[in-house]
Amino acid sequence: MDGVITDTMPYHFNAWKRIFKKEGFKVSECEIYLREGQPGNITVKEIFGQHGVPFDEDRAKRILAEKEKLFNKILRRRFIHGSRPFLHFLKASGFNLALVTGTARHEAERILPRALRDLFDVMITGNDVKKGKPHPEPYLMALKKLQLKAKDAVVIENAPFGIRSAKHAKLACLALETSLPKKYLKGADLVTHSFKQLRQKVSLIKSF
Repeated sequence: MDGVITDTMPYHFNAWKRIFKKEGFKVSECEIYLREGQPGNITVKEIFGQHGVPFDEDRAKRILAEKEKLFNKILRRRFIHGSRPFLHFLKASGFNLALVTGTARHEAERILPRALRDLFDVMITGNDVKKGKPHPEPYLMALKKLQLKAKDAVVIENAPFGIRSAKHAKLACLALETSLPKKYLKGADLVTHSFKQLRQKVSLIKSF
């Protein structure tokens, strides 16, 4: 969802940046974008480690709660250019669609309009899995609910952890440069600049 359908990553970064600043250290945009899709508690633990800060579970929970509250306050609903027409195009073309996101279900339902949510046959959120991206569980769960084999499905991602999750699940993966440039999207079977370019290559999707 984030960075593929909704243009929400700048708000996630802004929230993380402001919360970590309160904790006494800075985080870069790249540090956050490279961890997109990762469970928040792991993000906190890793960034603490990078900055030499001892990890404390209670402190991490507080930071996550403050981050979510701030994110919800500053969020403005925006979409990646071309994402909505592309979803409608896929649905009209007969594809079964699954949304696989690390975002909590209540947040995903708040951010995505009902008309878009209804396009998806399956919706896997951060609340539905024990292990988030880059673990394959989210995509394996989506395959099971769609009653599809990995060879009959393809993932559209925009972040390294999502790509790793898809590939660990033995799925073909197409990547969009909406958040990060191509050099960070290693492992994807195809990297495109936009949904316009991806739609031009939709025959490749059907060939997987």
